[in-house]
Amino acid sequence: MRLALSWLTVLPVHVADVDARSAGRAVLCSPLVGTLLGLVAAAALQGLAALHAPPLLAGFLVVGGLALATRGMHLDGLADTADGLGCYGPPERALEVMKQGGAGPFGVVALIVVLGGQAATLPEVPWPAVVLALTTGRAAFVLCCSKGVPAARPTGLGALVAGTQSRPTALAWWLVLAAAGYLVHPWHGPVAVALAAALVLLLIRHTRRRFGGITGDVLGAACETASLTVLAVCSLS
Repeated sequence: MRLALSWLTVLPVHVADVDARSAGRAVLCSPLVGTLLGLVAAAALQGLAALHAPPLLAGFLVVGGLALATRGMHLDGLADTADGLGCYGPPERALEVMKQGGAGPFGVVALIVVLGGQAATLPEVPWPAVVLALTTGRAAFVLCCSKGVPAARPTGLGALVAGTQSRPTALAWWLVLAAAGYLVHPWHGPVAVALAAALVLLLIRHTRRRFGGITGDVLGAACETASLTVLAVCSLS
């Protein structure tokens, strides 16, 4: 859990030794980090509502706060993955585009859609849905790191965590989330979680075909995709 917090938040938690085993345990704990972030985001939304802040302004402020709280890592991964998937050429070319650091047109569009979508939906859903969305986003890591999903590169975060999660473990996390979703709303919640899982699986399949496997950037893209999916479905009337 300490390693998960040090990776996924700005909290001053230091872990000296990191190997594949500890990295796998950190991935397993990552949904709990999402729960913590969700509770903070929900509290911030409640506070802004009490101050009569316009809903869209409150949404953007909370999205910006989440970006600061997570060092923007997942957003960076989303933009890099979108640019990698959008470029032409062999997998090596796509991976090189992802390493360049700058956001290309596909990355910019992806950020606009995801950040705008999250800002618009966050104030429109009940606070348990906010917690569910951010927890589901981090549960996408467990799905991406399931056994049988290779890393696209021999080094890096993807190589460290790829294949560290058993499929029953991944399934258990998502069943727990579906049950939690039922408590949020009898059908919005479970449908949101199921759709998020389906989109993450499609992303994994596509990145395996395009890149040869997952990278740290793909984890970030999966996280943001899953979170927005839950928020969008739970915002439906």
